[in-house]
Amino acid sequence: MQLVRSNADLPTARAVDAPIDRKPLVDWLVNETSHQRFVDNIFQEFCDRIRAVGVPLARATVHFRIDHPQWLGARMLWRKGIAEVDIETFQHGTMETPEYRQSPVATMHAGTAELRWRSTGPAMETARYPLFAQLLQEGVTDYVAWPMKHTLGRSHVITFASDGPDGFTEDHLAFLADLLPTFALVSEIRLKNRLARTLLETYVGPHASEEILAGAITRGSGTTVAAAILVCDLRDFTHISDNWPRDDVIELLNGYFDAICEPIERHGGEILKFIGDGLLAIFPLDRPTACDDLLSAVDEAQSAMDALNAARVALGQEALRYGVGIHVGDVMYGNIGSRQRLDFTVIGPAVNAAARLENLTKAVHEPVLVSRAFAEMASCHRALKSLGSYPLRGFGEEMEVFSFSVAKWRQTVEPCGEPALAS
Repeated sequence: MQLVRSNADLPTARAVDAPIDRKPLVDWLVNETSHQRFVDNIFQEFCDRIRAVGVPLARATVHFRIDHPQWLGARMLWRKGIAEVDIETFQHGTMETPEYRQSPVATMHAGTAELRWRSTGPAMETARYPLFAQLLQEGVTDYVAWPMKHTLGRSHVITFASDGPDGFTEDHLAFLADLLPTFALVSEIRLKNRLARTLLETYVGPHASEEILAGAITRGSGTTVAAAILVCDLRDFTHISDNWPRDDVIELLNGYFDAICEPIERHGGEILKFIGDGLLAIFPLDRPTACDDLLSAVDEAQSAMDALNAARVALGQEALRYGVGIHVGDVMYGNIGSRQRLDFTVIGPAVNAAARLENLTKAVHEPVLVSRAFAEMASCHRALKSLGSYPLRGFGEEMEVFSFSVAKWRQTVEPCGEPALAS
């Protein structure tokens, strides 16, 4: 990530005895960072500017607790002379680890108003936290940690460390403390923006989230998209949900969705909707390999389901069965719903056909069925076998359907270079 300004553009260091004026830095934070989307870029220049005005800053960190389905928090680390800050994320459960419990951040989260450490202090202070021994080896002479307050009582942690012979003076600390409310406000705005984007990506998918953030928020707004469509459904879920404990059902669904969804996303598909034990995903045809990508995702999903079922059988549980219907066509992609509650999804005959094919898997006893329209667009027909034509509810004509052989698909090291099916 490029900084807005280079270090050469920053103010020159002040004379040692000159008072530190915080106003230029506050003005910069308030008036000159509005175009900067990422808080790590702002933090980078913030620290560079602090050092440039004469504060002997060698290291600084910000520890955010974030709302993310995968991450509990993130840490930004700045060091003098670096081109960009280092960002590290922490998984849920991190706060139960010894590393966290023995850290200054844990002490700050417990409600401490300030944590100060100096290299010239008692050895027992250095031994209290493993981090302090590391900082001592790095030449750090002074360290301070403060809570950084966001709205509604949300508290994060910011730290500053000096490598100056005498560490921070009281003037330095007062200057840093005076900057905190403004930096907290600026960082919260970026964190909220990132949270909104993350929540949208989590609940509606990356493409739909971009559309919504770009302004597609009125009912009926949308576009027509040519896409390969995948509908997947778990078998016997009603029986399972009626007879299993709630937590076991949730764990089962999470394992099943991990097995199916991760390959879909890895191969460029977008999951639009979870409906109980079912899901709807599309692979837009603006990618020439969309149909092959979908089949590769199904291949990997079946392998993941095989591994999941092997583990279940080893525990004395039944293997899970599922059905997948695949079709291709134009879909209406946009906002549908009531005046107060909208859903960003796809609708159209092509979606209905994929759903009917998924339902047909129960009758023909094949886990995956694809339509002829889709089969004609796949790169190689060897993995597809015609099962004949079947009537689909809501469609006037019978549709020719094909089963999908994972074994034969895997024999195709490269695309066949021939039409998938004779027209």
